[in-house]
This record gives sequence, C-alpha cells and structure tokens, in this order.
Amino acid sequence: MHQNPSDAERREILSSARNIAVVGLSDNPERTSYMIAKAMQDAGYRIFPVNPNLSGPVLGEKPYASLLEINEPIDIVDVFRRSEHVMPVAEEAVKAGAKVLWLQQGVVNEEAADYAKKHGMTVVMDRCIKVDHALLVR
Repeated sequence: MHQNPSDAERREILSSARNIAVVGLSDNPERTSYMIAKAMQDAGYRIFPVNPNLSGPVLGEKPYASLLEINEPIDIVDVFRRSEHVMPVAEEAVKAGAKVLWLQQGVVNEEAADYAKKHGMTVVMDRCIKVDHALLVR
C-alpha cells in the first residue's frame, strides 16, 4: 500500500517546484480544480492546464491536450481525474519526465502510484496540494 512522503518531504517538493501541470483543470471558476490551480498560481507557481476539452486559455495559460505537449520541465503533475482514469496520466507523466505525481484528495490509484514510483517519480496520493501548501510552506 502506498505511503505518502512525510510532511518534510512534501514541504521540500512544494518549496522547490516551479511548474505544475494540472490534469483535468476546468475553465469553470466554480470547479475545485480551477480554484486550487488559481491558488497555486497566486502562490507563485506556473500552471499548465492539461485538458483536451479546453479551447482557450485558462488562468491566462495556454491549455494542452496532453502532458507530452508541454515543452518545459514539469515539477508536479497535479491530477483532478477520477481514480479509475489515473493510470494513463501516470504513464504520460513518466514519459514527460515529471518529478512528482500528485493525486488530489479523493483520488486513489495504487497501480498508478506503483507504476510512477517504479519509474523514479515521487507520488503523493489523496492529498490536496493547496492545503499542504498552506500548512507546510507558509
């Protein structure tokens, strides 16, 4: 069973990261993914919206259909997808060379976590990145 990194390790992840690819980001300001991505953007991170259904910029950033389209280093892949849809995201994150796979609160996929870890990624599962940032980095 997956063990999340310690508070100190998550603090280090969040302190050193600059680029966060947000998979499943909605362009609807009422959606949790939008609110959390905006909060992380306001905290100084560069957000890369990843959602093939987006047609225009979200939070002022060009959207991408896939992690593989992003031509900049990805520090964290923050996932807002249903648990059963996470495995393809983990595979893409590995191919894209991302460092951390962060599954938002309520998103749990042991197979995807194991896959990402086997390929050298750090995995945080079932935790809100915004809450952890507020608790650990401030």
